[in-house]
Amino acid sequence: MKLPQEPDACAVIAGNENYPDIQGIVKFYDTYGGSIIAAEITGIRNQAGEKGEGFFGFHIHEGASCGGTGDGSFAEAGGHYNPEDKPHPEHAGDLPPLLACDGEAWMMFFTGRFFPEDVIGRTVVIHEMPDDFRSQPAGNAGERIACGEIKGYNS
Repeated sequence: MKLPQEPDACAVIAGNENYPDIQGIVKFYDTYGGSIIAAEITGIRNQAGEKGEGFFGFHIHEGASCGGTGDGSFAEAGGHYNPEDKPHPEHAGDLPPLLACDGEAWMMFFTGRFFPEDVIGRTVVIHEMPDDFRSQPAGNAGERIACGEIKGYNS
């Protein structure tokens, strides 16, 4: 399968005040049965021991904004995108973890849980630790260290 030159949606990622070097882009491509997601992140440092050995939680959140400081960074991003009210890790917004190497992470994968148009107006969040795929409601992935608002590509 050949991907089109331009994605259907994208999110520009930026780190919070504790992780200001994190930046990148997450692109969403419409494909038969779902979406192909491509993530390119830089400035994401490998964490040792309790921080996940280079793995970072990666989710679509329901909120439209990366603003707010309520109960942690990016409070306005809300909880995981979960339109069918399923338990974690069956939320539509539960994605594979990012793996950082020398401060960079790159991955591409398919999900049949949503199409790009379903997540435009939502957010992508990177967490400081890997998702444990068990804890409710969101996988115990720790602090939200980076976020990006998902927009239509031509927006």
